[in-house]
Amino acid sequence: QVQLVESGGGSVQPGGSLRLSCIGSGFTFYRHMMYWYRQVPGKEHEQIALISNAGGGYKNYAASVEGRFTISRDNAKNTVYLQMDSLKPEDTAVYYCRTTQSGVEYWGRGTQVTVSS
Repeated sequence: QVQLVESGGGSVQPGGSLRLSCIGSGFTFYRHMMYWYRQVPGKEHEQIALISNAGGGYKNYAASVEGRFTISRDNAKNTVYLQMDSLKPEDTAVYYCRTTQSGVEYWGRGTQVTVSS
């Protein structure tokens, strides 16, 4: 079955960096677009980045993270990454990766990122 497992979250001071990873299994990873979302308690999921399938030549970012976050993928490792630089307290959230298979959305369990001094 399709599984997504995120890792790499933690606590960091403002201005710091983290790299999140999401390993996919149970599907042909390179064929599928991958997404990163985040969620703050009491709010909707916010889509923050996506990367196209195969070579990942197309990427798109939310305005809130544009220029600070970078999405990438390594198809040989079935992994999508989110490099987060210049982190701000408002980036504090649970971060999730997502894929869609035959119209069905699959989500990981998320990884907590806390930005605080």
